[in-house]
Amino acid sequence: MGLQVAVLGATGLVGGTMMSVLAERDFPVDRLVPLASERSAGRSVVYQGERLTVGLAEPEAFEGMDLVLASAGGSVSERLLPEAARRGAVCVDNSSAFRMDPEVPLVVPEVNAGRALEHGQRRIVANPNCSTIQLAVALAPLHERFGVRRVRVATYQSASGAGQAGVDELIGDTTRTLLGQPEEPEVFARRIGFNAIPQIDVPMPDGDTREEWKMRVETPKILGAPIEVHATCVRIPAAIAHAEAVWVETESPIPPDRAREILAAAPGIEIADDLEKGEFPTPRDSAGTDAVRIGRIRRDPTVPHGLALWVVADNVRKGAALNAVQIAEVLAEHWRRSGRA
Repeated sequence: MGLQVAVLGATGLVGGTMMSVLAERDFPVDRLVPLASERSAGRSVVYQGERLTVGLAEPEAFEGMDLVLASAGGSVSERLLPEAARRGAVCVDNSSAFRMDPEVPLVVPEVNAGRALEHGQRRIVANPNCSTIQLAVALAPLHERFGVRRVRVATYQSASGAGQAGVDELIGDTTRTLLGQPEEPEVFARRIGFNAIPQIDVPMPDGDTREEWKMRVETPKILGAPIEVHATCVRIPAAIAHAEAVWVETESPIPPDRAREILAAAPGIEIADDLEKGEFPTPRDSAGTDAVRIGRIRRDPTVPHGLALWVVADNVRKGAALNAVQIAEVLAEHWRRSGRA
């Protein structure tokens, strides 16, 4: 069964990675249609060795599509995805436009894959925020066994969270810093080279940033439980992959050795946890990988049932493109079983 698949935002960092992941995982594509804004339409991209011309992202471009993978920003998704849905496509959206819509499922396949089939007449499935995805993958098996009630997290997020422009600014600013040259930041709130910036996205009225708010509201929706989450999100001068220091408080005792066993057996997780041998994940060695990698698993003695852990994942792959393709795989398998052409 081959599907008609459109990639909205095909010339961006995540859109290009979506196409790579589709090919790597042998997703059943009969025809792939890359789409982008007027600024990028007409350019070419390569999919499975074939050079394709990027079309203009407009409602008519979605005629005949079975599936749309979107990574083009919230305003574009709000404008175009309902049009694609009206034309019969199911849309997997990487923006924040629909995540908290009660009629739109918010899906991390390792956690709540079945919810992807609950898109209803909206025909939209939301991909969570990149930092939320890796947190949810780590929390889900612990919540199932021990009952997670409260989470505190400090993130260390790479420049690629702001797209290719973020990576370019990191490279440029690092070079200029080494040369002693000035630079005015355009993508980030401060200069990113050799720095740590405790602001990701816009400020909210309560003093959090929007990135921190996303983690707070998306995590309970994904896990289906009233888990309290508070985050401080920090941009660091890594190119790809986000790291998170996570403190978990549970309803029942959570021995670190048992938590380590449960996490090691969970889907999508890889354990690297031997401090004496220097084994722990970092953004640099996690870039280009698909797993959520976890280390530094130890007791948090400041609460009765506490666990501390360090969670790292490639934000472009698992935090965006791979997660979207995994959702698409759930949909495609359902269509295959149900006999949809």
